[in-house]
Amino acid sequence: MAWRLRLVPEKTNIDFFKIQWVTFGASIAAMLLSLVLIFTVGLNFGIDFRGGTTIRTESTNAVDVGAYRQALQGLDLGDVSITEVFDPSFAENQHVAMIRLSAKEGDESVTPETIAEVEAALQQIDPSITFPAVESVGPKVSQELITSALLAVLAGSAGILFYVWVRFEWQFAVGTVAALIHDVLVTVGIFVLFQIKFDLTIVAALLTILGYSVNDTVVIFDRLRENLAKYKQMPLRDMMNLTANETLSRTIMTATTTFLSLMALFIFGGDVIRGFVFAMLLGVVLGTYSTLYMAKNIVLMLGVDRGDKPKKSVKSDFADVDA
Repeated sequence: MAWRLRLVPEKTNIDFFKIQWVTFGASIAAMLLSLVLIFTVGLNFGIDFRGGTTIRTESTNAVDVGAYRQALQGLDLGDVSITEVFDPSFAENQHVAMIRLSAKEGDESVTPETIAEVEAALQQIDPSITFPAVESVGPKVSQELITSALLAVLAGSAGILFYVWVRFEWQFAVGTVAALIHDVLVTVGIFVLFQIKFDLTIVAALLTILGYSVNDTVVIFDRLRENLAKYKQMPLRDMMNLTANETLSRTIMTATTTFLSLMALFIFGGDVIRGFVFAMLLGVVLGTYSTLYMAKNIVLMLGVDRGDKPKKSVKSDFADVDA
């Protein structure tokens, strides 16, 4: 018999509704607190949303991000992002980096004097360095990016709502989208609480969180729909507990392997992607929690049509739901 790794027993009998009002209440409180933080403290916007200047550098010497950052530390620049650029079309001795400088509070853009200071500081550590391009992002463009980012998250949520509504029932769609809003809102709230830089990479992480969370939720709801046809007399609460226990092994295994992979990126991936990975780590934890303790609670409160002719069950498009 083949040996299989299991993070939870093959058969479990956990009552996920035992403290349903405590868990559901904690979720609502976290969402409300996140909203208060967003509107009172505010996000710590990065260069993408605040406006600033991007300087492209080229050199025959290898890019040393640490040395670049050290050279710029004494210039009172505020938010600085340094990224090495890789491209197969580059020559062997062509080393490119992008340096992004945020505009100071009250300024619409980085001044030419500041850009000259940056260039001079970098030339001191690498005389061969050149600056083939300097581009600025003004406050108007930054505001457009904020609007576009918000619309992207709302459009993703609306698309998921429509899909789940068509695929299952409206109660499932409401539960799913409520769980997604919980995941995104609490993640943003944590970014506000710790004043972690919020830029376009974090928006990408939020959209990825939507996809991850709905995957887990749809797998459980698909098994629930199968059980609705199989156990027509079983109380809905008991059936939802049964469904969650049947898919618990898959849920925990997926969350654990994803979390471990992201932890490796968080530790060894460097500063450039650390914010993105941190948001994803939060999304994995919150997505698993909201699937088990929020989406199902809402469906139970709304109730499900349990007529004599339930919809035909279809296997999930996302994954094999066998525990």
